Amino acid sequence: MGSAARAETLSPQTTSRPLRAWQQAALSQYEEQSPKDFLVTATPGAGKTTFALTLAARLLARREVARVVVVCPTDHLRMQWADAADAMGIVLDPGLTNAVGPVRAGTQGYVTTYAQVAGKPMLHAARSTSVKTLVILDEVHHAGDGLSWGEAAEEAFGMSARRLCLTGTPFRTKPDERIPFVRYEEDSFEGDVGGSGGGEESSGIGLVSRADYTYGYKEALADNVVRPVVFAAYTGTSRWRNSAGEVVAASLSEAGTRSVEMQAWRTALDPKGQWVPHVIAAMDDRITHLRETGMPDAAGLILASDQDDARAYAKIVRRVTGKAAELILSDDPKASKKIERFATGSARIAVCVRMISEGVDVPRAAVLAWMTSYRTPLFFAQAVGRVVRSRSPHESATVFLPAVRPLLSLAAAMEEQRNHVMPPPRSQPEEELEALDLPPREPKEGEMKQWEALEADARFAHVLHSGTAHTGEGSGPAVVVAEGDEEFLGIPGLLTPAQTAELLSKRDDELRLRIAQSHREHAEDFMVVEDHPDEDDAGRSWRDAAELRREINKLVNRVAARTAQPQAVVHTQLRQSVPGPPSASASVDVLRARRERLRTML
Repeated sequence: MGSAARAETLSPQTTSRPLRAWQQAALSQYEEQSPKDFLVTATPGAGKTTFALTLAARLLARREVARVVVVCPTDHLRMQWADAADAMGIVLDPGLTNAVGPVRAGTQGYVTTYAQVAGKPMLHAARSTSVKTLVILDEVHHAGDGLSWGEAAEEAFGMSARRLCLTGTPFRTKPDERIPFVRYEEDSFEGDVGGSGGGEESSGIGLVSRADYTYGYKEALADNVVRPVVFAAYTGTSRWRNSAGEVVAASLSEAGTRSVEMQAWRTALDPKGQWVPHVIAAMDDRITHLRETGMPDAAGLILASDQDDARAYAKIVRRVTGKAAELILSDDPKASKKIERFATGSARIAVCVRMISEGVDVPRAAVLAWMTSYRTPLFFAQAVGRVVRSRSPHESATVFLPAVRPLLSLAAAMEEQRNHVMPPPRSQPEEELEALDLPPREPKEGEMKQWEALEADARFAHVLHSGTAHTGEGSGPAVVVAEGDEEFLGIPGLLTPAQTAELLSKRDDELRLRIAQSHREHAEDFMVVEDHPDEDDAGRSWRDAAELRREINKLVNRVAARTAQPQAVVHTQLRQSVPGPPSASASVDVLRARRERLRTML
């Protein structure tokens, strides 16, 4: 029996996946009301796809609709939706183009993109009205990405039988881009509409979207549907040269004016400085800990501002960790395959620009490094959403980010529920507002350069957990970490957020030493990046040194037990026999020599 026929014969209960409480509640509300339009706002990672396909399966089984059309933002998500639908007995064609007229026989619908709909809206209108159709508008806020997309979606699906709108971030700040098929109500506004510490100053009467069902991050966290997120903020001093040739220095966390803050932020993200490799090292340390404590396939994502930075960051990952990163760029024809390979593979880190910031499902990704100058609430929520999807109750997510006010404001507001805001007219010049959401413009040919990065260092600033900052100074009991114990404890596991901050602060100097050593060892081959690094590179990465330290610690325990001496005495004897710095900052050669010395003592 074909999958299309199978979907018609199975009952809704057998085609549906086990439902979470919020999904069942939303379905019950939908079936009670049987509306033409229904907007679901659910936090990224909560399971909007499962909810939508379960609803589609029920409507198909009851013959209330005969076709399903899914509209999503990207081509990669088309395949993701088609695969998920097939698993539930619904056959959706992800390859149907505008050059093909009718929906292919043997399918129950198709998956398209907003851009494709904008190309031929009347074609999609004909497909969605020839039979009763459920149109699922995934991440419907994209229908506000310029009037052409919104108008095309309304033209294409305005006459469809049913429309289900899904979003995890139903808000925009432009007052002229109403999202179609969304209900708005008047509301009064005062102050910062953007909500990111750098948004629109506006007052008066505007419009706010009203969802039919809302399931926020706070509720999902209480239900163990998503992982708790801890934000590790890193400050540092940036130095750059301005257009007058003057050298300016400023701290990320104390930059003063918005202009200075942006320049300090840009300088920190420059691949030639030390801020980026330092944070990548901390990120890799976190991944190692997760893999050793119950999440063996844990992975991390690095978000870059542009493709040039992404390529440079991938080289830094190779230098700092000894392993190649998965580089995922939008102009790469293999980008979708690389995402799939990363999602199901064992690679530790992927570097991208915007390819996996929205909708893409990579459940094993639990660490995010924010190395981009984008700072809109929409992009922030969607990007953080890539690392919050929970697979077991004890998993957690960590986001490493610059300690700048716009990002810290967004992190502190993670648990707030947001609606799509259409504020009153702007009280600031349009040019200034537009600049807030985009990376600073590079000078045109022949134009004087306004900024030149010189250097930037990195220092741990604080941990932000549940909207509260913990610096690790004088917060809670002291954290004692025995020599050789390199486990990165408790975010939020064994330690409180305050204790975690204290431990991060103590480890910060160690990371700096490792990065400096890595830079010296790889100064000549810094530009070399390999997709598949050779196995004989083992020992060049500081992560391999960490493995040696753990082995030394176990051997010290065995020697101490055999000789009835305290472990501290064995450590002292070991350093006398093999001189050098403490294990936390010792080189790979010293660690190997100490390991061999311990073996002779057994």
